[in-house]
Amino acid sequence: MEITKYTFPIHGDDRGQLVAIEEMKDIPFKIKRVYYMYDTGTLVSRGHHAHKCLEQILICVHGSCKILLDDGNDKETLVLDKPYEGLYIANDIWREMFDFSEDAVLLVLASQYYDENDYIRDYEKFLEYCGRVR
Repeated sequence: MEITKYTFPIHGDDRGQLVAIEEMKDIPFKIKRVYYMYDTGTLVSRGHHAHKCLEQILICVHGSCKILLDDGNDKETLVLDKPYEGLYIANDIWREMFDFSEDAVLLVLASQYYDENDYIRDYEKFLEYCGRVR
């Protein structure tokens, strides 16, 4: 499983910091949807799905959280805790977001509009979809 983290340019001075992200320049897709999660309980786990087509960049713009990535063969857990870093998640990757800090704000940039048919929400069906039936 190839994992890609992007470090976005920081433009700052004595007034503070600014991070600008441009589609097809700073990330590898056109942005069709933006959403964010906040006030997520520290014991809450989110995600638990994969996408057939959609690609995402996850940025923890405040606080921290952990991301479990699973391609059906390998699993890896990463920490997002820098507002200038983005984690790229390709399609066909199972993802789970957990261990949110109390102040976490997780921003998601998505390559597609919301489409329930693009989701694989059952882990066993995900393994079948990837050709990795147990």
